[in-house]
Amino acid sequence: MEGPIVFPLLGRRIFVAGHGGMVGPAIVRRLVQENCRTLTVGRDAVDLRDQAAVDRWFDKHQPEAVILAAARVGGIHANDTHPGDFLYDNLAIAINVIEASRRMGVAKLMFLGSSCIYPRLSPQPMPENCLLTGPLEPTNQWYAIAKVAGVKLCQAYRRQYGCDFVSVMPTNLYGRDDNFDLLSGHVLPALLAKIDAAVRESKDTVEIWGSGRPRREFLHVDDLADALVFLMKAWSEEAPINIGTGSDVTIADLARLIANVVGFAGQFVFDVSKPDGTPRKLLDVSKLTALGWRPRHPRHDALTSSAFAATTTDLHSAKSRARGSLGFINSVRCSAIWRPMNHVVAVRHPYPRMTMRKTRHAFFRQPAQGENRLIAVAIEPGLLSRSLSV
Repeated sequence: MEGPIVFPLLGRRIFVAGHGGMVGPAIVRRLVQENCRTLTVGRDAVDLRDQAAVDRWFDKHQPEAVILAAARVGGIHANDTHPGDFLYDNLAIAINVIEASRRMGVAKLMFLGSSCIYPRLSPQPMPENCLLTGPLEPTNQWYAIAKVAGVKLCQAYRRQYGCDFVSVMPTNLYGRDDNFDLLSGHVLPALLAKIDAAVRESKDTVEIWGSGRPRREFLHVDDLADALVFLMKAWSEEAPINIGTGSDVTIADLARLIANVVGFAGQFVFDVSKPDGTPRKLLDVSKLTALGWRPRHPRHDALTSSAFAATTTDLHSAKSRARGSLGFINSVRCSAIWRPMNHVVAVRHPYPRMTMRKTRHAFFRQPAQGENRLIAVAIEPGLLSRSLSV
């Protein structure tokens, strides 16, 4: 997946802004392969909404490149109940980091936009040039306006000062370090949490906001990180570039897929009094594909892995964060024994109804009579050299 490199990362000091969320850690993991020096800073040390604090940090650490992944994010409910926070926080973060990068003479900056900042009724799939061609989706307009401003600031600084500042438009994400909170999380982790709870509590129904008809595209966060590193090295244009898979699924079908993975046999109740959001958000990824990049995680296989991790995690803890692969199970309700000789992991599983599954990540078998373990062949052999007791 390597194209012509216009900005080598080898040996450079690269600031990943927002390393404490879901996207930032994935970028940090991916940059390890580039033999560069990754710089990060926690929000307890530097508030990115404070221009003076940001300037002081830049003066001290002098990054050569910046990947701006920091943002206040959330689903429909979070956007609707905290519009001022979403607008102010995201505006301030974008303006402060981009301006500090310009002032410091950062060699390259990448700003992360989002597929949700395109017009509500954009042509499908959505090309990059449809930005600002129509009204935004009302349920996330506050976040979208701030992100559009960040994209435009990068373009303005590029024109006025010659800065190599670029913008990318990722689609909906999922995977390791996702947010499974029902109110602040996005649709996929929220569905995982709801359906997981229904299985554990032996419920027959799960309520889903909206009609279930909207279509959404999903990209694994590790694929996003790979695409960002690819584009840091190979992309330098004023226009933004989309990052996605080129395929989508209805919310109803997504719920059924999750139910199939975790063994939920009940019914879904669609609450049509709740908003659907944008009818469809499928990105046109032809520009990215032409550069030679494609995702590594097929959607069904990767979702199966993510669902497995979610169902073996205490989603109702104060910090309801789950890992997106078998290699990072974190739960008070399961124990894992890694066997590096044959790459087999035995996991105590709470669902007796789990049926046999097979994916490129792992295959699971139904526990035999009297067993309370689910047997799986793990997807990340490099992680199998240690024992876990969680």
